[in-house]
Amino acid sequence: MPPQHEQQLSVIDGLTARPFPDEQGRPGASGWWSGPGFHLAVLRESQDFWEDRSTDVVEAAEGDLEADCAVLSAVLTERWGAPETVDLWPYLDADRTREPLGFLCGVAADMRMWRLPDGRRWLALTVGQADPEWQFQLLAAVGETSALG
Repeated sequence: MPPQHEQQLSVIDGLTARPFPDEQGRPGASGWWSGPGFHLAVLRESQDFWEDRSTDVVEAAEGDLEADCAVLSAVLTERWGAPETVDLWPYLDADRTREPLGFLCGVAADMRMWRLPDGRRWLALTVGQADPEWQFQLLAAVGETSALG
C-alpha cells in the first residue's frame, strides 16, 4: 500500500480511538477538528478551481480523490464488513442535525459508513466540495450512532 494511504489509515485509526472533546475546536494547524460527539478530518485535497473550472480538470481531480476513497473503503471493508451508503440530503433539512452530519450534508450527497465494533460510533468516508471554485476534499468523519437519528 502506498505511504499516502497508510498515512490516511493512520489518521482514520486515530479518529476512531480518540475520545470526543467537550467543546468544538481545531487543535493547532491540523487537518482535523472535533467537538462533542464528532471528529472530522481532511485526508486529502485537490487543487482549487478558481483559475480553471474546465470539465476535464474538475473530473480528473474528483476522480483522483474517489480512487483514494475506494482504496481506503476496501481496507475498512476488510476490517468491518461492507459499508452502508447514507444519503446526506435528509440531514440538510433537519432542524437539529448534529455534527459531523451538519457539515457533511453541506459538501457531499452521500457517505460510505461503517458502524464501529463498540456500537456507539460510526466512521464515514466521502468526497465533498463546498463550492464549485473550491477544492474537492476526501473526508473522514466519526460520529455517535445517535446522531444518525
